[in-house]
Amino acid sequence: MPRVYGLILTGGSGTRLWPKSREDLPKQFLALAGPRTLLQESLLRMLNVVCPQNLYAVSGESFAPRVEFQAREVAAVSEGFVVCEPMARNTAPAILLGCEALLENGAGEEDLVIVAPSDHLVKDVNAFAAALQQALAAAEEGCLTTLGIVPDRPETGFGYIRRGRPRGSGNGYEVDAFVEKPDFETAQRYVESGEYFWNGGVFVFSLASLYRELRETSPDLSGAVRKGTAALRASFETLPSISFDYAVMEKTHRAAMVPMDAGWSDVGSWDALHDVLPRDERGNCLKGDVLLENGRNCFVDSQDRLTVLADVDDLILVDTPDVIFVTRRGFSQRVRDVARHLKERGRREVHQATDGSEPWGSYKVLCEEGRFRIRRLLVEPGKTLSLCPDLSNGCRWLVIEGKGVFSGGGSERELCEGESFFLPFAPKEELGAVQNPGPGLLELIEIQQGTGGLDRSLPGER
Repeated sequence: MPRVYGLILTGGSGTRLWPKSREDLPKQFLALAGPRTLLQESLLRMLNVVCPQNLYAVSGESFAPRVEFQAREVAAVSEGFVVCEPMARNTAPAILLGCEALLENGAGEEDLVIVAPSDHLVKDVNAFAAALQQALAAAEEGCLTTLGIVPDRPETGFGYIRRGRPRGSGNGYEVDAFVEKPDFETAQRYVESGEYFWNGGVFVFSLASLYRELRETSPDLSGAVRKGTAALRASFETLPSISFDYAVMEKTHRAAMVPMDAGWSDVGSWDALHDVLPRDERGNCLKGDVLLENGRNCFVDSQDRLTVLADVDDLILVDTPDVIFVTRRGFSQRVRDVARHLKERGRREVHQATDGSEPWGSYKVLCEEGRFRIRRLLVEPGKTLSLCPDLSNGCRWLVIEGKGVFSGGGSERELCEGESFFLPFAPKEELGAVQNPGPGLLELIEIQQGTGGLDRSLPGER
């Protein structure tokens, strides 16, 4: 019997759910609908069908530590779980790189692969697993299979799949066509016909079928595969930046589709998140410390302070430590334009997250002005973070709670509560590090100062 492997795609720019998501903290790393992040929920869904040792993630190098850290919080994934892209080249090159890694880790060309995004929500995980089992059966018969999401509204932001004839084996349907994003009237006709399904970006195939179809659909990509990950990474920059849909699925004559009705959402906007989260009897979704008096159909997310609203309807308000974003419901897609305009003005709020989790612990920006920044760092027991004094005036740290061990410059010393230490400007190869030997948390206050631009990287990222 063929083995089943899984590839989780963890790319994403982090603009559609700004200001919660940022370029350095895209939505797949956020806990938007419960205690676990979207990436963690995606992993757990896949583990209903794929063994942990056969599950891999394709990631950019800057996100790789975060991907591995979040994965190991919920699953016993393999040592080489993260497959790093040298640069972003869209989903087709990413999937091919992941498949090369599978071959290097013992997969055979008769084995089956499930490719899934890391930033979607699925309410009914059993329905998701059942659809995947049917898709695996179709893939074992030589098809390149995708899941077609049963639409519940005329959506203009998704591509559609037109269902063809039922397959003779009973495993799904042939694909008649992949259709671009329609206008509203066309989308309404699609939904009413019952023949069209949303394209959710989940693909299932055998490696042999993929390489066979790739020769016909994308010879420029076909010539780069089956040579190992090192060779593919070396040529990655020369590969076309193209989606797997365009490169393969829309051109192959072996495409199949399995319908899935599982409460799916791509969480592509604040409106979409409002639609899938629990709401009160007045249609409001309130997250955090929120008081809403006499309001209807609002989405309010305010985790860090009390937010009070009165006599407002159809409002979206998202409050972060450095940004408050407000818009009307139905217009939250405009946030991408807002983020683009801010980026053009050089605003740090587009790319820099104010708090988050890292493999060594967590951080929170307490204050930032033009030439200094203050952050609170919590280092977990047994973890080590690399310090970042690559500034013109160096950097200072104060131990608030716990004990640590500082090493740098060829020496080592213990750090206790109330002590501070200073690192002058130093090149990157001379960075120091702080280890928390445990058993409790190590809390540090970090003060960065520079005559020029501040260092935007986080401890432990280099």
